[in-house]
Amino acid sequence: MSTDKTKVVGSVLVELVDSDGEVKDRRQVNNLVVDAGLDLIADRMLGAETGDAMTHMAVGTGGTAPAAGDTTLGTEPATGRVALDSSTVASNVLTYTATFPAGTPTGASNALQEAGIFSASSGGTMLCRATYSVINKGSSDSLVITWTVTIS
Repeated sequence: MSTDKTKVVGSVLVELVDSDGEVKDRRQVNNLVVDAGLDLIADRMLGAETGDAMTHMAVGTGGTAPAAGDTTLGTEPATGRVALDSSTVASNVLTYTATFPAGTPTGASNALQEAGIFSASSGGTMLCRATYSVINKGSSDSLVITWTVTIS
């Protein structure tokens, strides 16, 4: 008798882009699909659809490693959340893309080291969280994050 084990794993590509469109820094890291995100996936599979679809991505300055019980970023600045540029599904892979334009986030929050996917412009359900070594986002830089979540 065989057993079927479904896995949900994610990968995050973080690119810092200067005002001329040149990639200044690139990081590829794995993420953690948090418990609230797994619950949301299960609810939607059951047709409950109690949770909203993912619509926003956030960055922050918290460096604590992701934990299954996380529901927020460690330290999300007031200007650290943007609407997704796109979200697509191909086969068993969901891809989310978001751009944090020049000036977003601003101030001391430019030393970024975490990101998450959320179902709302504030609060909401967090699907995934990832941390990475510090990226110093200058006021004229953009940050583009491409997040893939694979269900296998």
